[in-house]
Formats: sequence, structure tokens, C-alpha cells
Amino acid sequence: MKKRHFGISKIPLQMVLIIPFVLQIFGAVGLVGYLSFKNGQKAVNDLAEQLMDRTSDIVDKHLNSYLSIPHKVNQINADAIQMGLLDVRSRKTVGKYFLKQMQAYDLTYIGIGLTTGEGTGAARYDGKTVTIDDWSAKPPKNWFTYATDNQGDRTSVIATLDWNNFNEPWYTEPVKAGRPIWSRIVTINYQYPYIAASASRPIYDAQNHLLGMIAADIHLLKLSEFLRHLDVSRSGKVFILERNGMLIANSSTQQPFTLVKEDIRRVKAIDSPDPSVQSIAKQIQQTFNGFESITESKKLQLNWQGEPNFVNITPWRDQYGLDWLVVVSVPERTFMAQINANTLTTILLCLGALAVATFMGYLTSRWITQPILQMNRASQAMASGNLDQTLDINNIQELNVLAHSFNHMAGQLRESFTALENGKAELEDRVEERTTELKTALSELQHTQVQMLQSEKMSSLGQLVAGVAHEINNPVNFIHGNITYLNEYTQDLLRMIHLYQQRHPSNDPEVQALAEEIDLEFLIEDLQKMLASMKMGTDRIRTIVLSLRNFSRIDEAELKAVDIHEGIESTLLILQHRLKDKPECPAIVVIRDYGKLPEVECYPGQLNQVLMNVLANAIDALDEINANRTYQEIEANPSQISIRTSMSNSQSVEIALAKPAEGIADNAGGMPEEVKNRIFNPFFTTKPVGKGTGMGMAISYQIITEKHGGKLECFSTVGEGSELIIQLPTQHQVSTAV
Repeated sequence: MKKRHFGISKIPLQMVLIIPFVLQIFGAVGLVGYLSFKNGQKAVNDLAEQLMDRTSDIVDKHLNSYLSIPHKVNQINADAIQMGLLDVRSRKTVGKYFLKQMQAYDLTYIGIGLTTGEGTGAARYDGKTVTIDDWSAKPPKNWFTYATDNQGDRTSVIATLDWNNFNEPWYTEPVKAGRPIWSRIVTINYQYPYIAASASRPIYDAQNHLLGMIAADIHLLKLSEFLRHLDVSRSGKVFILERNGMLIANSSTQQPFTLVKEDIRRVKAIDSPDPSVQSIAKQIQQTFNGFESITESKKLQLNWQGEPNFVNITPWRDQYGLDWLVVVSVPERTFMAQINANTLTTILLCLGALAVATFMGYLTSRWITQPILQMNRASQAMASGNLDQTLDINNIQELNVLAHSFNHMAGQLRESFTALENGKAELEDRVEERTTELKTALSELQHTQVQMLQSEKMSSLGQLVAGVAHEINNPVNFIHGNITYLNEYTQDLLRMIHLYQQRHPSNDPEVQALAEEIDLEFLIEDLQKMLASMKMGTDRIRTIVLSLRNFSRIDEAELKAVDIHEGIESTLLILQHRLKDKPECPAIVVIRDYGKLPEVECYPGQLNQVLMNVLANAIDALDEINANRTYQEIEANPSQISIRTSMSNSQSVEIALAKPAEGIADNAGGMPEEVKNRIFNPFFTTKPVGKGTGMGMAISYQIITEKHGGKLECFSTVGEGSELIIQLPTQHQVSTAV
């Protein structure tokens, strides 16, 4: 009676071997792709925060620098007036003085209004041409704007209007406050937009009597120009607004104002003509219930047009009353493009791995099941009475043994039937016994076949599972390993392939076709080049880290013999950001003229500090000269720092800061004799207030002379440059006198 199986489908042996293999490969590749995508997203968030923080810091530093200029100029002028150095009653002299200041500072207007109603000022309304304004006490037509010549003398009247000091915010608001402040932002249309913030300050005479107000304006549209040149502005937005929501500046091509009947009117950020600025401002206002409640830096993720945007809000204030917000917005797509490309690559690799796994599973299962199916057909044929059956010998050991057993058994059956035909007399007597033996043998054969099939199936599955586990373990170890181990394993695998090719040459066409398809020789050669390229990249990173360690020398506080050139190069690497090309100034050229020097016994960290001070001062001097030159002038006559080292005698080395043809040099304008004689004095500096402490060269002098027993000398000629010479003994010796 036949048994019936309900609800269970018959599954081919090939599918049983292929499906688990394919599922495990697909799951492993998919998991790796998913983890890679998640790690990429986390890296994007970190990178976005770093970019926005760096941009906010740049804007903050620029505002601190740019907005401090008007108050510094006002302080200078107020002090000059109080000390009697500038006579406010001589409006012609004051106007010419203001014109000279306009040529020296990046300001839009400098003016003075007296308590008598009179005043004068110098302006750069169009951003280029400087004019002089002069007005008397009483309107009408008491304001005159004059064109000037190259010497600052008035040449002709180009405009007149009615004017009253006592109606202007820059005059009335400081009077009310009684101290220096920023007055309200003013907008004027002089045939071109004029949007300015005025820094105003009361002025007094020597007897501390109020003379009036002095003011200096900055053009706020220049802030928009600065924001447009930031790196983040290529893909994101940066804008500055007041606490009442009015736009100060933005990085958009849209201006932060509108024209209504030829009148300039500022706009709020929530009404900006730029849709992205408008949307982000509205969402910030809704999130914080207004802009006044934002007292510290905030980081948000907002949506615009269905796309996530990283947003950083930073308050900016100064001591004179400004209270602004700096907003930096970067769309997520700026960082996600490469992540999405990697995701697509992962999907394609997953599909490719699935196809390869399916094909390899098919070949493997075919290789395993073909002999078993052949044995099954032969057994069925023998069961049907066709005893002339033989099995081909297979390369698989277990199947080979089974084939030999089957062929031997088939031979025995054939011999038995031949003997039966020759001995018919005995056949009748022994037919029942022979039939029983045959049935028993056939039953044993079928039972053995089932056992061998099941044993082979389990063995194959075990090998596949072990192979899959090994293949999964390799990528994981590769991810957590390092290049050195990868290179060693690669070389071992290549040696294994070469040994296998030498010991087991194969003419199998499928193997040859696969080798040609993947271009095995090119793969082996390119893999080693790829590892070398990866090692070259890591060596570059180590070189940079080594340079930074060599500069700081934190672990070398004691005397040590070092290579002077190595310290110079490390210092130049640290100062590279100041030497390289900038939008407003070409790069500073460094000319190296190194002599052959022995190692010098010194304190490496302190010597590197001296090199840093000397080179930084050289760069500062060049920057001061370049501030009064145009980009084209600097490009025609580029700034240079030339470095020369040599042996001054058999026991000392020399590092010189001299002319470009002579050593480590700057081609700045040199220094007067009285400055040169004081540069090594503590607290002496020629830099503006807040730019230097005056201790750098004094400390350098002490390190060279007292700590190393050397010399530090300065030679300078006005208009020709400066020369600093450092002499160090090759063997350390402490000087007893400075």
C-alpha cells in the first residue's frame, strides 16, 4: 500500500543545496551594506556640525574684527580732539583729516556733528570715490558735498541738501545714552543702495565740555559680500538678522532690502525674497516663539521643500549694543550624494553576489547530485530487470566508493543470472532462495543508497555552512583589521594560488573561462598596487602627525641633538595656512637655501618656539605692507620669505632672516633704528592694541642667549627689509651674561 503525504511539496536536491547558500550570502552582504549606510549617515551629521561650527566661528571673528573698526577710529579721533591735536572749529582741516582716515580704513563714512549744528565728514557713498561733506548750522541748503583731488582738497560742489544734526539718530541717540553706542541702521538711496550702521561717540574738549558727536559708518552690504564668499554658501545659506527679525546680511544673491518708489526699505527675514531664507527664518521663529528668546547657540534640523537642512543659530553681541543672530543652514543633500552613491553600489554588489552565489550553488549541486541521480536511474533500471548497468567513477571519494560497490554488486548479479541460465536444473530448486537473496541484496542496496545520499547531503551542507561562515568571518576581520595584516594575507593567498596552479594544473574550460572573465593576472597585479596606494596614504598621514609632534616636542623637554632643518620645516607646515594663497592676497613665497649642518644639541621645543615667533613676525610684517597694496601689485612684486642656514664656524650654526638672496628673509619695508633697538625689550610691540603682547621676541632672545648660549641679532634698513640672525653652538653651553 502506497503512503500518501499531504501538505508537503517535494523539493529537488539542487534547491535544498542552493537556497540556504544564497540566503546566507544575501543576508551577509545586505547587513554589511546597511551598517555602512548607517555609519555614513552618522558621519554626515558629524561633518555637518563641524562645517557649521567652523562657518559660525569665521563669521563671528569677521564681525568682531569688522565692527570694531568704527569704534576704534572714533576713540582715536575723540582722543585727538580732547588733547587739542584736532581743532573741530576748522571744518576744512577736519574734513581733509577724515578723508585721509577713509583712505586708511575700510569705512563708509566718518563725520562729526557739533553742538552748534555745524559739522563735516568724509564719505565713500559708491564704495569707491571719497567725497567731503560740510554743513553750517542752519538750513535750508546748508549741506554741501564736494569732490576732491588726489591731495584731498575740495574741487567742486556735487550736491546740496537741507541738514539738521539734532534730527539725526547718530547725533541724538549717543547724547541720550551718554556713551559710545551703535545708533539705528540708516538707509539712503544715493542712486545706489546705502545701508549703514553708525558707531557714534560723544566728544569733549580739554575741560570735558561736550562739543558734539563723532560717528563712523560701515556699509552692511559688505557683510553680504563676505557671506557669499564662504565655502558653505555654495550649497547652503548664511544670514544675519536683528532680534526684531530684520535682515542685516545674507549669502543669497537676493539683496536684504527692497525698493519702494525709489526708497530703500529693509525686509524681515521671514519676508526675504530668497525662499530658503524665508522658510528657515519662519521655522526658527515658530520653534522659539520669536527671536528674542535665543540666548545661546542652537542646532536644529529643519525641512525646506521636503528636504532636511542642518541649521546652526549663534547669538552675536558687542559692548556697544549690537545683538544679532547668525544663522547657518546646510542642506543634507550636500553630504548625502556620496552616501547614496555608495548605497547604490552596495545594492549592485549585493545583486552581483546573489547571482554569483546562485551560479556557484547550481554548479556545486550539479556536481554533487549528478552521480547520485545516475545511481538512482541505474538502480531503477536494475529493479526493472536490466542488469547491464555500470556507474562512472567520480572524483568525490565517498561517491567513488559507492560506485565501486554498486558496480561490483551489479557484476555479481550478472554472474548469478548467467549461472542460473547454465544450470536450469538447479535453478528451479534454488529459485526461491536466489529470489530471496536478490530481494535482500536489492533491499540492502537501496538502504545503502539512501544512507549514502543522506550522508553526502549532510556532508555537503556542512561544507557549505563552514564555507559561508568562513566567508562572512573574512569581511568582518578585514573591516576590523589593518593594512599590514591585509597585505600579509593577500601575499599568502597569492602564494597559495601559484602553488595550486603549479601542483594541480587544470584544463577545465569553465575554470579557464572564469580566469579570463575576471582577468586573474591583472587582478593579482592591481591588488598589490591598491595595497601600496593605501599604505602610501597612511604614510602621508603619519608624516603630517610626525611633523606636528616634531614641532611640539612635548616628550623632549631635555637636551637633545636634533636636525635644525626638520624643526624649520615643521614650523613652516604649522604656518602653511598663513603662507598659502588667499582671495585677497597671493601666496607668500618661501625660498629655502639650506646648508649642510650637523645635528645641534639644544632644547628642541624651545628652539621651535623661537622659529615660530621669528617666522610669524615676518609674515605679520608682510601682511601689514600688503594691506596697502592691491592684489595686482602684490602679484607683480610677490611677498617673499627666504630661509638660509650655514655653518658660521666649526662650532656653531647660523639661521638667518635676511634679504631673499641671502637667507631666511622677508621683503617687507624694514624698520626704523629706534624700533630695531627695542624689539627684544619685553612688552614692546609695533602692532595695534590687541594684536600682540610684545613678549614674543623678548622670550626668543632669552631662549637663544640664556638657554642655548647663542646670539640673536637684528639688522634692518627702512625700505629694504629686515634681517634676523640666530647663531647656535653645535654643543650646548649656557651663557653667563646676556
